[in-house]
Amino acid sequence: MAILAKIRERTFFLIIIIGLALFAFVLSGVFDGTGSRINTSVGEINGENVSREEFAQMVEQQKTMSGGRSTQMQNVNGAWENLVRQKIYKAQLEKSGVTVGEKDVWDEILKQSWVKDGAQFKNAAGLFDEDMFKEHIATLNDAKDDDANSRQAWLSWLDYERNIKNNLELRTYNNLVSAGLGATFKEGERYYMANNTKLDLEYVYVPYTYIADSAVAVTDSEIEQYVRSHPNDYKAEASRDISFVKFDIKASAEDQAAIRTEVEKIINNREEYSSAAKGNVNVTGLSNTDNVEDFFRNNASDIPLDNNFYSKSRVSPILADTIFKLNVGDVYGPYKEGNYFKVTKLAAVKQMPDSVKARHILIPFLGTTNDPSITQTEAQAKVTADSLLTIVKNDKSKFAELAKILSSDTGSGAKGGDLDWFVYQAMVPEFRDFTFENKVGDIGVIKSQFGFHIIDIQDQKNMQKNVKLATFAREIVASDETESVAYQKAETFASALTDGKDIEELAKEEGLTVQPAVGLKAMDERVSNLSNQRQMITWAFSTDSNVNDIKRFDTEDGYVVAKLTGKHDKGLSIGTAKAALRTKLLNEKKSNLIKEQMKGDNLLDISKSFSTNVQSSKAVSLGSPILPGIGRAEEVVSVLVFLNENKLYSGIDTKNGVFAAKILKKDSPKALENYAGSVTAVKNVNKAKGAKVYSILKKFADIEDNRATFY
Repeated sequence: MAILAKIRERTFFLIIIIGLALFAFVLSGVFDGTGSRINTSVGEINGENVSREEFAQMVEQQKTMSGGRSTQMQNVNGAWENLVRQKIYKAQLEKSGVTVGEKDVWDEILKQSWVKDGAQFKNAAGLFDEDMFKEHIATLNDAKDDDANSRQAWLSWLDYERNIKNNLELRTYNNLVSAGLGATFKEGERYYMANNTKLDLEYVYVPYTYIADSAVAVTDSEIEQYVRSHPNDYKAEASRDISFVKFDIKASAEDQAAIRTEVEKIINNREEYSSAAKGNVNVTGLSNTDNVEDFFRNNASDIPLDNNFYSKSRVSPILADTIFKLNVGDVYGPYKEGNYFKVTKLAAVKQMPDSVKARHILIPFLGTTNDPSITQTEAQAKVTADSLLTIVKNDKSKFAELAKILSSDTGSGAKGGDLDWFVYQAMVPEFRDFTFENKVGDIGVIKSQFGFHIIDIQDQKNMQKNVKLATFAREIVASDETESVAYQKAETFASALTDGKDIEELAKEEGLTVQPAVGLKAMDERVSNLSNQRQMITWAFSTDSNVNDIKRFDTEDGYVVAKLTGKHDKGLSIGTAKAALRTKLLNEKKSNLIKEQMKGDNLLDISKSFSTNVQSSKAVSLGSPILPGIGRAEEVVSVLVFLNENKLYSGIDTKNGVFAAKILKKDSPKALENYAGSVTAVKNVNKAKGAKVYSILKKFADIEDNRATFY
């Protein structure tokens, strides 16, 4: 208490100290230790700077688009990929002399169905009025500072406008690419002739295995030289390698027994000490309470009270055979399910259908949709919904037509609001409760997260017993004592490694497993089977971290002791492709040796030099490029189909060997009057190539990525 009194006496000085500390913290994000200003650029894309502010806004947009379901790093990586795509396409359009201007964007917006078909933008004659739409946008702008909803409505419009422009740029560029990858009538003719020309062949095939691996050698320097001559194929990000050992925190048998006892206690009435009453008080148990909502408010369960009804098929198998035999108010348990101990009370029983057929009219309001055309408030939407309810109650025949005109659920609206048959769990709670707990023919208004629904229950089927269950649960978690033991083990292990112990040997002594994580990238957030370990990635890439450094980390279910085992700088690397590259270069050398030996004026002489036979095959084509004993041979057939009869062609490389061949007969197909089908086939082939354009552009783009500095 004396310390608190002194703190109060020095409040003014504390405020100054805290203020100076915060100011220093802000400056530390702007200047480095030498007083130089730190780079605030998140990166560069083809020389164009990406500011921290611009990128932060895109990350926030990505978060909004995901509905908060993605992690921070998923949002960061998604925003970066979108930004890279936009910048690359924009640069390509500029090089092509094409600009997507404000007029283009506006014209594209006017084509959107919610704009051109929006009832609020139509004049007295029922025709779209562009001036009314412009007035709508101006109203959003004028109201942007009125309140949070209005501000969000304006920001949503700006995001929508920006997305329209980005998509238009993407489509424009892809259209340019597609135009360049079309197909002419002549190309279609060539494609048809090539694929349907049949060849009678004689050939000698020498596989690369003819030459033993020991007869040729590929050195590491040759591999390195190949990589240097193909830099764009072997670009490598900076990476880190880690070895780690997990120390899981798991509830012991004693922990589980204590939790089960705690759950069992809440079933019956009991006495507990109350600090408020300064004495023991009577506490009503789950089996005796008349109000389960009050019980759950006063007794903190680790799973919330579930007010849904369940048929027998949807109840947990642990309960199904028992709970449906109990009377309302009876309690079952304690029992273990998953990672919980539970007790369940049969709270209510009701006869309900297993499916319902209904129709609705949806009236949204600000905050229930991202549609920028929705500007009415909740109160205004409620007035509209109540008015519609009055109309359809007086005359149900008007329901379908009103749904087609007014419902924002355009899918069901086109069908007169019809949602067809749906099951209990298919709808949001408010909609579900109305349709399953009322009768066929009932009409009403309910509010959900999507707006106000005018609902007409058209049919119900398969009435059956449903139960409402009040399940109190305690998660099975380790006690503080158990967690403390795991912490001490992790600390002791980390300390021993810091003192020079080998991680593999120490883990073996302790009966633990060392797990490697190789090739971690600066923007990763997962490390092997550990989720959300951004802190470990940041440590591994810190300039203060060195190979063989040791650090302990907290995880969701325990601790990890990690050792930094490798640091690899950005540059050229073949990584796991080294073996495949060695084989490629080995085969190239074997091919040259085979070609040197593939001398002779005829196939028979060539076959003798390789101690093999001349083989033959009839009616081979690109449509059926099968050679006996070899299998598919598109590579050699695609070469021969354009060559002449009765000539010897040797040294034809394929994936697995070298061919020498002679065309005995070349049977070309009859000409067609129309090659439209072949033109389409060529277009499809070109379209597949066009789909790879972005990956190629990105491969050759000059991209500097500094995101790891900020995230």
